[in-house]
Amino acid sequence: MRGWGSRRRARNLGVVFRRRSQTEQTVSTTVVEDRQPRDPQAPKGRPTPKRSDAQTQRRKAVTAPTDRKAATKQAREARRADLAKQREALMNGDERYLPARDKGPVRKFARDYVDSRFRVAEFFLPLAVVILVLSMLKNPALQNISLLLWLVVIVLIVVDSAVSGLLLRRELAKRFPDKPTKGAVAYALMRTLQMRRLRLPKPQVKRGTKL
Repeated sequence: MRGWGSRRRARNLGVVFRRRSQTEQTVSTTVVEDRQPRDPQAPKGRPTPKRSDAQTQRRKAVTAPTDRKAATKQAREARRADLAKQREALMNGDERYLPARDKGPVRKFARDYVDSRFRVAEFFLPLAVVILVLSMLKNPALQNISLLLWLVVIVLIVVDSAVSGLLLRRELAKRFPDKPTKGAVAYALMRTLQMRRLRLPKPQVKRGTKL
């Protein structure tokens, strides 16, 4: 009886140990399965990045230059491409690639307003050349005429610019009540000082066009 009791206790202990080992094995398997494989490039102590983020980072690492010289060359080429797009936009008026000072519907209307009419200021350069030539001659009468022409041209430019600025400011307030128009009038008046064929962006409307 004593030997049978010892064998029974040993059998019960074996069952208990097997159950405990199976339970520990199940827990360890669950913990291992719940762990996500860490990206070897991810810093320790941080969560593993998503697959899409990791692919994006690897793609950037492949396309990024490896040294300063290559990076400078790539930046120079990118800037050259942007400048080429801007020059083309200045010729055809493409709003997407215009410089910041020329973008927006307010600036476009200001340009069209100037280009749709004759402006006294646009004849300033050729008139200035004529007046300078007259002033260099040794004929006193022609020199007096050149001074008078200077006075007349300056007065006409001031008057025309003042009237154009007031009318343009009124049109901007009427057409763009909810948009900032600061600097648009000065932008337009500076454009009047350029000859029509030399203006950038190129004029998109003909003279006499009603806006």
